[in-house]
Amino acid sequence: MVNWHSLDTVFLDMDGTLLDLHYDTHFWLEHLPKRYAEHFGLTQAQARDKIVPMIQAERGSLNWYCTDYWSRHLALDIAALKTEVKEKIAYRPHVQAFLTEVRAAGLRSVIVTNCHPDPLALKLARTGLDQLVDRVISSHRFGKPKEAPDFWSDLHQIEPFDPARTLMIDDSFPVLDSAVSAGISQCLAILAPDSQMEPHQPHPDLPSIHHFNEVIPLRGNLQCHPALKRL
Repeated sequence: MVNWHSLDTVFLDMDGTLLDLHYDTHFWLEHLPKRYAEHFGLTQAQARDKIVPMIQAERGSLNWYCTDYWSRHLALDIAALKTEVKEKIAYRPHVQAFLTEVRAAGLRSVIVTNCHPDPLALKLARTGLDQLVDRVISSHRFGKPKEAPDFWSDLHQIEPFDPARTLMIDDSFPVLDSAVSAGISQCLAILAPDSQMEPHQPHPDLPSIHHFNEVIPLRGNLQCHPALKRL
């Protein structure tokens, strides 16, 4: 499923890949409508009916992920509201073990996320995830999401990589399709991004996993993972 021997770099999405997407799902579909309803004198159902179509209309754009954008359009401090449910920020299964073994294999690991810098800082402070990888890069730095065709050339300017020796792991199929179009040789889809929801159907063209224990490059299993023979 993953040819570890041919890799130098592992790009990793964060929300829904390394961290449980339930935090974000709960925030946008439950907590934000609740706070919006309290602020504007609506029922929570009325608030959700107003907010959710607005959010869906921005799907695939950088606005979808931008707390500044939603703070302006909803007249609420989104970053502050996100801290109110920070206890729901959590790792997905086997992530820490996976990242430990990727580092032990001598591969460069870089989180490449569409998360806005404000919630990104909150999540890193809560989890210490940045201590388990070599670098964390938000797409907001480039003013475009990972779905954009020219995102990858912009990324290459600050994080040089050989597409032929790079793996991209993400729960977003449009992002993975974008990575494939950019020439990234290995892409892997996450099917269970939210611990409280049913898994996705597999990507039609790419290998897919539910959890990282399905591909973890264990040092004791060198025959399956030739890249680790040098350890």
